[in-house]
Amino acid sequence: MPEIVTAAMLVIGDEILSGRTKDKNIGHLADIMTAIGIDLKEVRIVPDEEDEIVSAVNALRARYTYVFTTGGIGPTHDDITADSVAKAFGVPCEYDVKAYAMLEASYAQRGIEFTEARKRMARMPRAADHIDNPVSIAPGFRIGNVHVMAGVPSIFQAMLDNVVPTLKTGTKMLSATVPCPFGEGLIGGPLADIQKAHPDTIIGSYPKYGDGKFWTELVVRARNEPALEAARRDVEAMVAGLSAAS
Repeated sequence: MPEIVTAAMLVIGDEILSGRTKDKNIGHLADIMTAIGIDLKEVRIVPDEEDEIVSAVNALRARYTYVFTTGGIGPTHDDITADSVAKAFGVPCEYDVKAYAMLEASYAQRGIEFTEARKRMARMPRAADHIDNPVSIAPGFRIGNVHVMAGVPSIFQAMLDNVVPTLKTGTKMLSATVPCPFGEGLIGGPLADIQKAHPDTIIGSYPKYGDGKFWTELVVRARNEPALEAARRDVEAMVAGLSAAS
C-alpha cells in the first residue's frame, strides 16, 4: 500500500480575515507539499485570539501528520502564536537562550536597540526546536508535529525550505489531464460512474469558460500508474462517446 502523509495549514491573523493582507503562503505550501508527496488536506484561518489558535492547533495536530502555521510570531502585542501553541501543548512559553543570543547579537551589530518588543521574538514553547530564518534571523520553531513560521511570504518560504528536508514524505500523486468540450451538467452522471469504478483514483472536474462557451478540464489523480491509466482511458472513452453522439 502506498504511504500517505498528510498536512494541514493554520493561517493566523486578523489582517488576513479583514482583507488588509492577502495570503500568499497557502498556494506556496500546497505546491511544495504536492511536489514531495504530502497531501495538504485542510487549511484554517483564525483570528489573533488565543482560544481560537489553541483549539485549531490541537484539532489539526491530532488529525494530520504535520501542521504548518503562519503568522503571529513578530514583536507586537497581537503576536500571540508562540504563547498559544505553548498552551496547546501544555508547556511554558519562555525566552529561548539560543534565539535570544542570536537576536541580541544581530541588533547590536546593526546598532539597533534590543527592545522588550523585539525580545518577544525569542520566546517559544519550552523544548521547541528552531526553524532557521536566513532572511531576518528571528527563528520559527517546531514542537511535536507542529511547525510555526512567519507570515511574511519571503520569510515563510525560506523557513519552509529548511523544514522540507526533515519531513517524512509519502508516495507522490500522479496526474493526467483530459480536455472535455462539454459542461459539467452533461458529464456529471457518467463521470460519477467512472469514479465509482476506480476507487483508487481521484477524478476532478474544473469548469472553464472561453469563446462564448463552457467546457471542462478533467484531471485524474492516482498514486500508481496502472490505476491512473485505467481511469484515464475510461474518461477519454466517455468524452469520445459524447462527442460522437453530439
